[in-house]
Amino acid sequence: MEAVYEWPEPIVRVQTLADAATIPDCYVRPCSERPNLAAVPVTASNNIPVIDFASLASGRETAAVAAACRDWGFFQLVNHGIETAEEVRRAWREFFALPMEEKQRYANSPATFEGYGSRVGVVKGALLDWGDYFFLHLFPPSPPTKWPSSPSQLREKTEAYCAALAKVVEAVKRAISAALGVEEGFMEAAFGEAAAAIRVNYYPKCPQPELTLGLSAHSDPGGLTFLLPDEHVKGLQVRHAGEWITVDPVPGGLIVNIGDQIQLLSNGTFKSVEHRVTANAAADRISVAYFHNPQDDILISPASEIVRRSGPALYRPITYKEYKIQIRMLGLGRQSHVDSLKTT
Repeated sequence: MEAVYEWPEPIVRVQTLADAATIPDCYVRPCSERPNLAAVPVTASNNIPVIDFASLASGRETAAVAAACRDWGFFQLVNHGIETAEEVRRAWREFFALPMEEKQRYANSPATFEGYGSRVGVVKGALLDWGDYFFLHLFPPSPPTKWPSSPSQLREKTEAYCAALAKVVEAVKRAISAALGVEEGFMEAAFGEAAAAIRVNYYPKCPQPELTLGLSAHSDPGGLTFLLPDEHVKGLQVRHAGEWITVDPVPGGLIVNIGDQIQLLSNGTFKSVEHRVTANAAADRISVAYFHNPQDDILISPASEIVRRSGPALYRPITYKEYKIQIRMLGLGRQSHVDSLKTT
């Protein structure tokens, strides 16, 4: 597949639709995909697992990490020591509150997604999500011109937050290697010169949240995602045991999830689980997703040590660059992308 450089239709910012009485047809989901906003209530027993970072970093949470990655594909990480999270959320809220003409200066294309966006995928006439976003590469870095110039400290605060988070990422990778029963440096070697990016998600108020989704059901295409959630407005839902579970964020915590590339590397031992975001009629919502992904040209395939232990390789090899182009062409789509790599 070749990369596409233009959107197939004029881009409409969801933020401009928030005060309408109804939503346009292109946001209305089929009945089978509409969220039941009063679905499974959050309780202590059905919220995603919570793991203490200090215990994880010292190797005392290997069994808990293994269970979370195998059974949920998600966990919440608390006591991680990152002190700049609220500053980052505040700075990006200020950006999304800017006049539209200011934000439009950073409008993106499907070639890289860098900048201010409102859709993923280039299929003409596709159903759209009720959300806007801003996407940036951290390594290799996006050009400085891609960063918003306002608010003035947005880039400084974002980079400080991401630098602190990068140290947490390395500890989580070591913990996942231990949970898989492979050598400590396995994940580091498998990812090569790892890439990093952020996507700041902005979900405006929605007049008919029962008809649409803030973000379609999908599994993350990359390696690991670290989400700084909105602590005041819930919206993330994780599919577990056939039900959509609304995540109840732990104050001060990060939500960590396994991406498709780790499902491939682990030969399906750890799951890249479907998740989605609901819309909200009463309030807007913001979250910051940090993606830690393999080097573009490294071939990702089931680890030979895991295959020897558990049976034949379930997935064919693919580079992350090839996988990304597939996503950019077709958009996020549940687990259909990783399933397309199955050998049987």
